[in-house]
Amino acid sequence: MNYDLDKVYNRKNTDSLKWDFMKPIIGRDDIIPLWVADMDFPVAEPIKEAIKTRAEHPFYGYTQPGGSVVDSVVQRLKKKYNWNIEPEWVVFTPGVVPALQTAVTSLTHPGDEVILQQPSYHPFFPVVKNSGCSIVNNQLKLVNGRYVMDCEDLESKFHPKTRRLMGPGRLKTIIFCNPHNPVGRVWNPDEIEKMGNIVIDNGGVVISDEIHCEILFKGNKHTPFASISDKFEQNSIICMSPSKTFNLAGLEVSNIIIPNQRIREDFINTRAGMVPNPNLFGYTALKAAYKYGDEWLEQVLDYLQGNLDYIRKFLETNIPEIKMIEPQGTYLLWLDCRELGMDPHTLQSFMIDDAKVGMEDGYIFGESGQGFMRMNIATQRSVINSALNRIKNAYLLKEK
Repeated sequence: MNYDLDKVYNRKNTDSLKWDFMKPIIGRDDIIPLWVADMDFPVAEPIKEAIKTRAEHPFYGYTQPGGSVVDSVVQRLKKKYNWNIEPEWVVFTPGVVPALQTAVTSLTHPGDEVILQQPSYHPFFPVVKNSGCSIVNNQLKLVNGRYVMDCEDLESKFHPKTRRLMGPGRLKTIIFCNPHNPVGRVWNPDEIEKMGNIVIDNGGVVISDEIHCEILFKGNKHTPFASISDKFEQNSIICMSPSKTFNLAGLEVSNIIIPNQRIREDFINTRAGMVPNPNLFGYTALKAAYKYGDEWLEQVLDYLQGNLDYIRKFLETNIPEIKMIEPQGTYLLWLDCRELGMDPHTLQSFMIDDAKVGMEDGYIFGESGQGFMRMNIATQRSVINSALNRIKNAYLLKEK
């Protein structure tokens, strides 16, 4: 089936966070919303049909994921990554962020410390703080337009002298993000192995947020953290979901892979009473997406590549002061706006009030995000074109 991804749909009045809550959150409703990370593409037909079929059954009672739900995850990981997992490793949550909260809470005690690699997806910050822990920043380095991990700095965080300077808490875990939100890096096996060895050899457990793992641009390949080795498998919690890949965020379902029995039991015990199970339609959508969604996904990935190529050319031609950090994965574009010469709040006001384009402000991803903006490119090219022209015209007016 061919999907018309150029068709613009009216998503207003559907309680869409992205489209219906611009005014209370951003301050105005006449902007082009390129902020919240969901797609403006309709869901794949097999997923819609599966939900319709389940909805026709007149009972919506308490639901547990049966063998077919778990098997769909097992088969998906085998197909995509040649990663063989055991069914009992799979735990379901209503989202990756609730899973991260559960993971950090289960692995730490109040007063402990958690490493983030900033700029970091902004919900990571409250996840750490809500667990009573402190954030340790292992900042990514921007080298020749490409972000890399600073493993020398990471190693130093575990040294006794550094630990004394940092405080009394114990450094227990890192929230790793691959593909990285917001900078778009898809970490290669060598990078993953180097980082993972440092953390695990110093007694830490890696929490790996891999929710964007199937949104990859041409020439890139995702490597699940736990697939590297038995050591990595037994010292990690892998957070995945069909929600970003198949545009299912509102159905709230994520598959968390926890090979280590003790870590898994602690996670499940912590989750009890704190995080609910996904709903029955989430399970239905997950099965359909993983089994029948690839035809749709291939077309979406091609379209996203086209959007990326279009944006790159537009910026180079019309607004060279805005530099695109070339993404390897995710549909989120990290824009370096520092050459516009605006402080973070002026940049925010320029985009919202002058250009009337709503993007995520870089500073919410950490101090190193100041001067950057995060742009969601999972929308129609005509929308992208309108947004870019608004920015161009607003900047030309500002320069006069």
